[in-house]
Amino acid sequence: MSSSAPVRPEAQPFSHDGDGLGFLLSHGFTGSPASMTPWGRHLADQGHTVRVPRLPGHGTHWKEMNRTGWQDWYAEVERALVELNDRCDRVVVAGLSMGGCLGLRLAQQHPDKVDGLVLVNPAVASSRFDVKLVPLLQHVVPAMPGIGNDIKKPGADEYGYDKTPLTALASMLRMWAEVRGDLAAVRAPLLFFRSNDDHVVDPSSRDLILGGVSSAVIDDVPLLDSYHVATLDNDAPTIFARTDQFVAEHVGAARDA
Repeated sequence: MSSSAPVRPEAQPFSHDGDGLGFLLSHGFTGSPASMTPWGRHLADQGHTVRVPRLPGHGTHWKEMNRTGWQDWYAEVERALVELNDRCDRVVVAGLSMGGCLGLRLAQQHPDKVDGLVLVNPAVASSRFDVKLVPLLQHVVPAMPGIGNDIKKPGADEYGYDKTPLTALASMLRMWAEVRGDLAAVRAPLLFFRSNDDHVVDPSSRDLILGGVSSAVIDDVPLLDSYHVATLDNDAPTIFARTDQFVAEHVGAARDA
């Protein structure tokens, strides 16, 4: 592998300039913008402004992820959030899996810039024994088997990595701890999607998030026909439609409230 592997064509970021309602969509750990771009195109088709960034170390080669950490990923979504706020009147942040954790961090750090939060199978914890060993394992092996493409719908592909880089994973675990410790700072209206059959994120994250945030509006929506990458799965139309409805009902006057 070269020092800088090329970005896969399917993993390119997506951007659309539209009206004063902006959406920042973040993909998950070892995934790529491909998992969020269909959602982004749906929003763009309605005339909205959309950013789907590629997180550093993603969309190239898994070894590159071990050269990045959560501060790098967060800096990328933070940059996009600031840029959206400069051009839009309202901004909604949406995230899948680790992207949901990044969204929570944005809502904690920039409450005045996040008017709504949409989380799809977000992760802030894990009960898996091997994950608890990662701080030690990262010094022994560079990677574990991949977690990507947990999708029920045949033929769907998030164009992620087939390995889980452990130095990067250890960094994500540190981010989880930071975010868990400040969940009460999250006050934005929250739309929470959860797949009943998720092979990547266990129920502990849902309980921690919904029990910890201070959001006055929380809409908890079960997804009955999708696995982890629900944004590409059978329930994607439900996610898109419920987000439209939620934003129309709860985001319009968020900053004026």
